Amino acid sequence: MSFFSNFQSDKCPGTISGNPLNGMCEKVCIQAQKIFDACIKQIQIENYTLTLTDAVPANPTYPLTFISARSLSSTGNITAINIERLADKPNCARVQATVSIPVEVLYTDANGVEGVAQSTISVSEDVLLFVPAPSIMPYRATSEVSAVCAEGRFNTDGTFSVNACLTVILKIAIDVEILVPSYGYCAIPPAQDYSQEVCAGFFELPLYPQGKTCSKQ
Repeated sequence: MSFFSNFQSDKCPGTISGNPLNGMCEKVCIQAQKIFDACIKQIQIENYTLTLTDAVPANPTYPLTFISARSLSSTGNITAINIERLADKPNCARVQATVSIPVEVLYTDANGVEGVAQSTISVSEDVLLFVPAPSIMPYRATSEVSAVCAEGRFNTDGTFSVNACLTVILKIAIDVEILVPSYGYCAIPPAQDYSQEVCAGFFELPLYPQGKTCSKQ
């Protein structure tokens, strides 16, 4: 079983039926990341140069033939960040940063040997975000990213020029302790082992064919 598979309990996640206050028994302090603001940007870039590193196998034979490239992680690396508060908009700031996306590049070399290498796609962000007032607990900018490169060509200097589809999400966050109402501890259902029932379809067949039978006139 699981939370959503044949498990009946008022102490598990799911939709609320009836009065949502029923069963609420305590206030709980939880440690969480509070997101004060976030924005998403989806862009297409063309002829971006990918510099290859850490090739496996090492020293491939040029020229290389591009297969594909995509992001290795959903977390971007933020550098060169600058936050400029706006006097005419309280708690609003201009956020400038460079977001780097690690990518993995697949290719074949001149001998037909498949290889993989690492690279990075960097994009500049210049956006308006809500930034909380200064406090002992510092805020920080974080990013979630995705990159897919379906087209690319090899350059004589050992790089690839690619067309890439990018998604970059910027967030302003603080690690906080939040007080929330609670229904108590969650009930964990027993595991249900998966079994492949080879005969299931056979046993579901009727004993005799269904339908009208011949009748005597």
